[in-house]
Amino acid sequence: MRNKYDLTFKKEVIRKYLSGQTMAAISRESGVNENVLYRWKQKMVTTTDGEADGEKLEMRKRIMELEIENDILKKAALIFGRNG
Repeated sequence: MRNKYDLTFKKEVIRKYLSGQTMAAISRESGVNENVLYRWKQKMVTTTDGEADGEKLEMRKRIMELEIENDILKKAALIFGRNG
């Protein structure tokens, strides 16, 4: 059962971690194994060359936040477009 969770879900989980929640708490809340969450974080937060230097890491965090916001705005536009 691969790719059970979509990218938006994964980004939201990692956003919670970056905002200060513990992986254990996120794991309990989401029902996703803590080891799986750490793998997602590793893929999404570390830089492409494998190092996590400060500036690159902050840029990747911000990009992830903006992608999540963009996804939310797209969904809202679809919802409001149907009601308008």
